[in-house]
Amino acid sequence: MYRFTDFKIKSEPVILGIESSCDETACAIIRGRRILADRIISSADTQALYGGVVPEIASRAHTDAVDRVVSLALEDAGLKSGDIDGVAVTYGAGLLGALLVGLSFAKSFAYALNVPLMAVNHIRGHIAAAYLEDVALKPPFITLLASGGHTAILHTKDYSDSEVLGSTCDDAAGEAFDKVARVLSLPYPGGPNVQKMAQGGKANIPLPSALIRHGDGMTFSYSGLKTAVINYCHTQEQKGLQVNRHDVAASFQKAAIDPLVQKTVESALRLGLDTVTAGGGVVANDYLRESLSALCEREGIKLVLPVKRHCTDNGCMIAAEGLNLYLSGRFSPLSVNAKAAIPLKQ
Repeated sequence: MYRFTDFKIKSEPVILGIESSCDETACAIIRGRRILADRIISSADTQALYGGVVPEIASRAHTDAVDRVVSLALEDAGLKSGDIDGVAVTYGAGLLGALLVGLSFAKSFAYALNVPLMAVNHIRGHIAAAYLEDVALKPPFITLLASGGHTAILHTKDYSDSEVLGSTCDDAAGEAFDKVARVLSLPYPGGPNVQKMAQGGKANIPLPSALIRHGDGMTFSYSGLKTAVINYCHTQEQKGLQVNRHDVAASFQKAAIDPLVQKTVESALRLGLDTVTAGGGVVANDYLRESLSALCEREGIKLVLPVKRHCTDNGCMIAAEGLNLYLSGRFSPLSVNAKAAIPLKQ
């Protein structure tokens, strides 16, 4: 019988993490903060045929893949299902149908093994990825969150407490990258292709910064930046001039990323914190990684960057946040439901 009172917390548990919020069906297994297995089955190639993620196709792909990806992870780790001490799973935010596939599987798995279920906020998973990169990492520190759904600078005060210091008031950075990719006729996924195109260009086109310079100076807007790119391209075409897509990509990338890097490091200096971390798909961008690394080094701040694979959606980050929940005894009932949206401050 599945009862919270039956669960005894181990100091270094084996946690299985499942992620299915979008087009990646992922499973990872960690022992403490050590990664034992990290598997991803992606439907990105299928989604690319439609120019983006189709929710129904994603849900079906998760249904086909979830049992297989968990089996592969257990095989990689050299473990049996009975060796698992807890199951962590994304319950939001994301595509509702996709989330329900992973969540339903995780509930059944936890129930069958009579181990704790930890329902993970996807965004907190991105924050927790840094703990696997540096096993000695402890709060407090500053976290730059830059993904397809959220963009924010956070003061990570504790394992369960983060204060939003600044965020976007409209589009997220990752969303803007995808929209600009479509303007430039680049295939899905947009973000990595914008980066590739930017490598052959110069940031010589005047575009507005993503930083809104008023109030606390920590509010960002990517909708205006995206619109500026669209207007520039249309104006050039109306004049009969060829659009240098490489220069547009490089200019957009700089305008989108420079303010995030600058304000992240400024926040650490202002609060007297000596460590910065980052998470989310946009953190896989080479220009961001190089810029943030250079500025942190210049200011004497330690930077913990997850490897690129752990910036995009993956099971390791879900297992890492699941570990935090497990160690604090914050288990989820089997009645927990999926949520398409979770407020950043929750």
